[in-house]
Amino acid sequence: MTKKAKAHVYRRDHINTDEIIPARYLNTDNEKELAEHAMEDLDPEFITKVKTGDIIIAKKDFGCGSSREHAIWALRGAGIKAVIAETFARIYYRNSINNGLLAIECKGAADHINTGDKIEINLETCKITNTTTGKTLEFTPVPKFALDIIASKGLLNYIKQQQKTQ
Repeated sequence: MTKKAKAHVYRRDHINTDEIIPARYLNTDNEKELAEHAMEDLDPEFITKVKTGDIIIAKKDFGCGSSREHAIWALRGAGIKAVIAETFARIYYRNSINNGLLAIECKGAADHINTGDKIEINLETCKITNTTTGKTLEFTPVPKFALDIIASKGLLNYIKQQQKTQ
């Protein structure tokens, strides 16, 4: 399975959940409302630049801080289809999978991909190709169970689908 996307790159470690969606907006669980404020303290123009199907690329420890699912909902509401980082905060990583948002760990992605570059993610070969530059990077395989949950658009849908097949 290959996914094509445009990159939004943040060459920083420790982008926390309050930067992904500031706490002042946690009074809703509506993804479209949250999306209006996604990344606004870090990148005020983010919501005007992002398009459905785009991805975010960052350095280490993406999603650290509070364990709020709102961070995933805001990105998903903005149309983000995946986040690629060298590492993720563990709770964020699990929340991402449980909410159907692809999280890929790839060393050096933020060093070899620029904002606006077009990339292809091949989940079978575990390779990211920057089609703008031709550079290919290998990433840590996403476990099959996680891909199954993401394909189901989240853990609750996955469980419902599994119950129907039993």
